[in-house]
Amino acid sequence: MSVKRKIILVLLLAVVLNFAGGCGEKNNMAQKQVPAEKQGLQIVTSFSILSDLVKNVAGDKAAVEYIVPIGENPHDYEMLPSELQKVTDADVFFINGFGLEGGMERILGNVTNTPVVSLSEGITPIPIVGDDAPDPHAWLDASLVITYVMNIRDTLISLDPDNKREYKHNAEVYINQLNELDSWIREQVAIIPQAKRIIVISENAFKYYGKAYGFQTEGIWELNSHEEGTPQQISRVVDLVTNKGLPAVFVETTVDKRYMQTIVNETGVPIAGAVYTDALGNKGSGADTYINMMKYNTEIFVKGLGN
Repeated sequence: MSVKRKIILVLLLAVVLNFAGGCGEKNNMAQKQVPAEKQGLQIVTSFSILSDLVKNVAGDKAAVEYIVPIGENPHDYEMLPSELQKVTDADVFFINGFGLEGGMERILGNVTNTPVVSLSEGITPIPIVGDDAPDPHAWLDASLVITYVMNIRDTLISLDPDNKREYKHNAEVYINQLNELDSWIREQVAIIPQAKRIIVISENAFKYYGKAYGFQTEGIWELNSHEEGTPQQISRVVDLVTNKGLPAVFVETTVDKRYMQTIVNETGVPIAGAVYTDALGNKGSGADTYINMMKYNTEIFVKGLGN
């Protein structure tokens, strides 16, 4: 065990001991309603994309923060004690679900009674290739994000019924924007020839996007597992890119691009751009909201494959 991991475990143990006396059975949502003296709900999400969705529904009735820093990957993210404290102080912790935040959930189950709400609840998952486990990236289909928004709306209303009308109005407005986004994506990708509608990236994260908008999706690996980028995986993708005569491949902002650079070196096919999968972009990136992120990704795909 590394020194860093030992330090983190010691700190987490301290947090567990600190909260153990006050954490019995988890309270339900109604018991966690916002006190009168509080200035709005205190909400934490697992990563930045979910935070943006929540802000669109909550409006000015909540303070919203997220745990996984932009540029980092939420798969198997190890929470710091300060982040655990942030969740414990919150009225609700929104996660994606489908196993994405499994490590967080295991820790939180022992130390806090903050409600944990999975926003993918109600969505039929696409399985990971070669595994029965669900692929977690459902947010990359704009139409499925409507389910996320409805789950957010219903949770906020249960926690703060006095502001029910505003949450319902905000959700309706945002759902209309998501429907417009979904239509816009379909119009944009229509120019890509069917034979070129193959998205190749490092992690095969665009399955939901591909199913919704008519793409075959391929990755060097299926899901980040710390065993990615094997010679066999690289060879398979090199053959795919060559045999299909693809004009471009892509890389994610949260993944080391050296794996995809190996594909480029072997095939001569360029990287058309970096796309966003597990995190928003920083301010000024053109991908600092969910809707902007989806438009940005779509424009990169059209640019790389539409020629």
